Amino acid sequence: MPLFHTTVLTGLAMLAFAGNSLLCRLALQSHSIDAASFTAVRLASGAAMLALVVSLKRAPSTGVGNWTSAGLLFAYAALFSFAYGSLSAGVGALLLFGAVQATMVGVGLCRGEALSPRQWGGLVLAFGGLVVLLRPGLSAPPLGAALLMLLAGVAWGLYSLLGKGATDPIGVTAGNFLRTVPLSLLMLVLVQGQTSWSTAGLMYALCSGMLTSGLGYVAWYAALPQLKAGAAASIQLSVPLLAAIGAVSLLGEPWTMRLTLAGAAILGGISLVVVTRSGGRPAVAKE
Repeated sequence: MPLFHTTVLTGLAMLAFAGNSLLCRLALQSHSIDAASFTAVRLASGAAMLALVVSLKRAPSTGVGNWTSAGLLFAYAALFSFAYGSLSAGVGALLLFGAVQATMVGVGLCRGEALSPRQWGGLVLAFGGLVVLLRPGLSAPPLGAALLMLLAGVAWGLYSLLGKGATDPIGVTAGNFLRTVPLSLLMLVLVQGQTSWSTAGLMYALCSGMLTSGLGYVAWYAALPQLKAGAAASIQLSVPLLAAIGAVSLLGEPWTMRLTLAGAAILGGISLVVVTRSGGRPAVAKE
């Protein structure tokens, strides 16, 4: 693939992943749809888009997904949506990204992977940034919502690890999305009577599912084989920054000194760990 095409696809994928945070926050901030309905529409429309992409592929799909991965995908999407009922887009993306990477590094440590002194220093720096971000104060994010987003990041990190090395990532992702549909319907049944949505909220959820999730993954998986592992990891550092910039310019959210300091510490610390970390190419991008 020409370098220009790889660059464009990578840029579109990062914008799409940041866009998920912006769309979800916009929908819930305006009360145009509830979190459960947003999750269900996002996953169902994402499944439809990915199924369409798989059907248009020249080569037959060899990936079908599995229920364990689908359960983690559903948990991530639901926790993500409920957390954004109270979190700003920039803070939410930062917490999600940090939790995803911390989960993947933590599992690696449990499997016996070794970290260099510089990488341990990065972990300490990132943890310090998280403490600064969550420290009580006027600009601190709601603790409950922050914990939900951290759990969403753990679910996505485990999902990423289960999908690592898939030979047909689009097919696997499509299969996993399809399996989340009955889980989403069950969630809607459990919250029956508490759901509400408008045309605007429905459109936000459809855009999140079909464009920034479904096509976002397609763009990322197309570019990923052309990227070195370190480059792929470092490029993903841009997602929380893009989300924060979009939140300030499009949603009118404030850019606080706490977010600046905590973001620099968390992203800087993570970069010390993931960019120099040994191992294979990341299989699934964080969003």
